[in-house]
Amino acid sequence: MFYPNLHKKSFFIPEEDAWITLKVSSKALRTINKKGITAVLKEAQKKGDIIIK
Repeated sequence: MFYPNLHKKSFFIPEEDAWITLKVSSKALRTINKKGITAVLKEAQKKGDIIIK
C-alpha cells in the first residue's frame, strides 16, 4: 500500500494578494520551492490537474 507524504501548507499568491491552502506532497513542495507557486499553479491548470476560478 502506498501512502504519500502529504502536508497541509499555506502559500501566498502575490499576483492576487491572497493566501491559499493546499495539501501537497514532499516532492510537490520541492517543485514549488524551485519553480515558484505561480508557475506551478499555471502548469497544473494547463495540464488540467486543477481548476482555478
